[in-house]
Amino acid sequence: MSLPDGFVHARETVPDLHESMDYAGPHNFTGRPVPGYARGVVVLTREAASALAKAQKAAIERGLRFKVFDAYRPQRAVDEFLRWIHAQDDARLKALYYPQVDKSELFAAGYLAERSAHSRGSTLDLTLCDEGGRELDMGTRFDFFGPESWPGSDAVTAEQKANRRLLADIMVAAGFHEPHPQEWWHFTLRDEPYPDTWFDFPVV
Repeated sequence: MSLPDGFVHARETVPDLHESMDYAGPHNFTGRPVPGYARGVVVLTREAASALAKAQKAAIERGLRFKVFDAYRPQRAVDEFLRWIHAQDDARLKALYYPQVDKSELFAAGYLAERSAHSRGSTLDLTLCDEGGRELDMGTRFDFFGPESWPGSDAVTAEQKANRRLLADIMVAAGFHEPHPQEWWHFTLRDEPYPDTWFDFPVV
């Protein structure tokens, strides 16, 4: 199955990308592969992939690379998160991802949404790493639902805050917005091509 017009596999533009793509496997807050991710590959709009390539060039100049946790996210995956929230007996990973908030409150707290910017194709979750994929210390794991993940949190060390700022500076200079106010890893292209369209084709 090919991608729709306007979408690309990011590795075609960013060959040194580390593709973690946590929702394609069990290592995410649901504890299982999420519907819609047939493969663990980074899919983006052509414009977002081009901006990511620019950002990657700036990272390489610092001896770093990007590791991407998520990019385009089908609407069916977002719908699965909603179902997961209502499965109150499924909280085995609470200590790792949401130790201080009840799962039923994740939507109200703004950590998850019924419609995600990811489904528009120009948003991605990522961090900086070395050539071997070892991540810079950002203070929390990806998808940690708590104030420690806020980009300006004072609950992290000065070094961790500086690493977050470096990531943000590189992404903003390449054409992305500042990170989501609750997620140091979350960036959306400023001039995204489909600002009012939420897609549901699978990641293939």
